[in-house]
Amino acid sequence: MKTLDHVTVREGGSVTIPCLYDSQYKLNSKFWCRGFTWSFCQITAHANDTGKWTITDYPTHNIFTMKLTNARSSDSGHYWCAVEIHAKPDDRKHLYLTVQQAPDVSVMNGSVSGHEGDNVSVQCFYTSGYQNKLKQWCRYKDQSCYTEKRTDTSQNSSVQISDDGRSSFTVLMTGLRLSDSGWYFCSAGDREVPVQLTVQKDNNTYKNTCKSFISVILWKSI
Repeated sequence: MKTLDHVTVREGGSVTIPCLYDSQYKLNSKFWCRGFTWSFCQITAHANDTGKWTITDYPTHNIFTMKLTNARSSDSGHYWCAVEIHAKPDDRKHLYLTVQQAPDVSVMNGSVSGHEGDNVSVQCFYTSGYQNKLKQWCRYKDQSCYTEKRTDTSQNSSVQISDDGRSSFTVLMTGLRLSDSGWYFCSAGDREVPVQLTVQKDNNTYKNTCKSFISVILWKSI
């Protein structure tokens, strides 16, 4: 089980936290539990429950998400992503959630999208106490992280982080690929906030493919 360690969210706002599990547990029941220790945690939601806490399971991606809406300071505390396993200890991962009027780390939008080959940027905000902390942009599934003042290139796409040194840093992803879709997180020090990236197929590529296909059909019919 993989999830974040310390998530921050604005009071009154919402946050979606992804929990990644092993493929062998696709059909197992998923749940969200609150408590300092696993032995005494109280279940707050099961998969497909809706309300203040909503769990949605995505078996094809081996991930389930927990969405908290209308967050209150009383929601701050210790939580667990968990998968129920019969006749064995449940698979679980602990995290801490902090609800603040001015979150230590935050984003304007927890979901961004772009087309294949295009660029996308995410602005991550932090409070004054985190100005000198390490800033990172990390991919969820493999925990690969990109740090500030450095450009990392992977095949045709690249990631660059620039920090204004005052209150925010910006993540720029260029040359998006379909495989870049997924969950990421901004972090400053030990505080984290999740972001979902969706990369859509380039419409021009699709149109050009259709035109080529139609041209071949017309040529063969002549």
